[in-house]
Amino acid sequence: MAAVGIQKDWLARADRRQTGTLLTMSSNTGVRRGIGLLLLLASGEVLAHTLVNHRYGFFRDELGTLGDALHLAWGYVSYPPLAPFVARIALELFGPSLVGLRLFAALAHGAAMVLAGLMARELGGGRRAEVVAALAVGIAPVAVATSSLYEYVSFDYLWWVLAAYSTIRLLRPGGERRPGPERWWLGIGLALGLGMMTRYTIAFFAAGLLGGLLLTPARRLLLSRWLWLGAALGLLLWLPNLWWQARHDFLSLEFLRSIHARDIRIGRTDGFWWKQAILGASLFTIPLCVAGLRFYFLKPEGRDFRALGWVFVLVLGLFAVARGRDYYMAPAYPILLVAGAVAAEQWSRVARGLTWAALAGGAALSAAFAMPLAPVNSAWWNIMDKNNGDMREEIGWPELVEAVAQVRDSLPAEERAQAVILAGNYGEAGAVDLLGPRFGLPRAISGINSYWLRGFGDPPPDTLVVIGLNRAALDRDFESCEVAGHIANRYGVRNEETLYHPDIFVCRRARLPWPELWARLKSFG
Repeated sequence: MAAVGIQKDWLARADRRQTGTLLTMSSNTGVRRGIGLLLLLASGEVLAHTLVNHRYGFFRDELGTLGDALHLAWGYVSYPPLAPFVARIALELFGPSLVGLRLFAALAHGAAMVLAGLMARELGGGRRAEVVAALAVGIAPVAVATSSLYEYVSFDYLWWVLAAYSTIRLLRPGGERRPGPERWWLGIGLALGLGMMTRYTIAFFAAGLLGGLLLTPARRLLLSRWLWLGAALGLLLWLPNLWWQARHDFLSLEFLRSIHARDIRIGRTDGFWWKQAILGASLFTIPLCVAGLRFYFLKPEGRDFRALGWVFVLVLGLFAVARGRDYYMAPAYPILLVAGAVAAEQWSRVARGLTWAALAGGAALSAAFAMPLAPVNSAWWNIMDKNNGDMREEIGWPELVEAVAQVRDSLPAEERAQAVILAGNYGEAGAVDLLGPRFGLPRAISGINSYWLRGFGDPPPDTLVVIGLNRAALDRDFESCEVAGHIANRYGVRNEETLYHPDIFVCRRARLPWPELWARLKSFG
């Protein structure tokens, strides 16, 4: 009888093991299918951008970044080094290709969509929540706009989402199958380190996380040794840029103070609160944001993750107090969107249907105003141009460089070989650097941002072809200046180049020694 009992017990345990194995296999299959669907959605987003991103031309900021990419360093005046470094990879792989450059921004957005879906899963959501979260992040206006361009904001958005995902994994209750969630401090450290190498505003996430943990029982996680290991990892990643800043007397702080004062002076920081509804989450996903806040602060299933809800609230308050620009909050909104997607699974069928309709409407609106779809000078273009002035700044750069080359070629032979191109802004300088080689133009010099750090060359120039500076300033700085050409574009689009400084000058003989003149030309933009 004892032997029979032992045999029955063994068979029962074997049956439980087999059942557990089957459940685990089924679960793993579901996870793989879920990730596959998220990857499919992200691939669709990348493909959509790739198909249209060749239209118009390079944006002014893209040209500045490409100009810096030709001079790799551990730091730059206006941003950390990651975006120029990736731009250099794009140049090496694709040459001066608009699609090749912007592919990296689209890939960053696609990765953020996948992470958003995984965040919804970690918060307890099902397949529907994963898809809604990924799509909500996919149609976010700032994310769509920065996938249609190449800017450091594209990667900054991704690092914020990675930091939020790692925080969810840190906060999620552990168990037999999930020991050591504190190890996710390494993920947070990785995201913050990469963020500091991309854009310094991710420090606001770090401050919000510290405050969120202190305000909840999750404060116990601040005692983990993994916190210090994560902090060490983040510092190690940021250290090269920190070393560069120290060597250059933290010049970026002077730049940031100057730009912030300019933004306040000209009203770019006005309307911070009401613009959150447009640029932060888009009007179409406001219900998901509200549901996300309720999930963290009012729902029992969100109690373990309440610190992340506080991250959003505290970061919003910090940006408001610091008078940041409205879009600075954009990478924090996935925190709410993914939780809202989880909460939406409990909504009625009608409410869920309205959510899908809202996502479709948001996608259409973001595409219409943030992607290069409208024919130039069409009625659609004119409406878009009034709401998104960046598009007009993508027009006319090849014509500008060609006009500069024609002026250079018109110089006497003895001056032509030694002539230097002086540009007033980084877009003009970057355009000359990127597109000028086909005309045999030298790389530009400029007094703006990191161009100023690179100096005026040796020997100092005597004859200069000048773009982007006004006549009064040039007459002050040079003995002779004459208008030798004009800037236009084939579409007749009125943008910064054609409106504010359309003249191309030839200037000779500086009135001051070049080191003194160069100090005067220093500017931030």
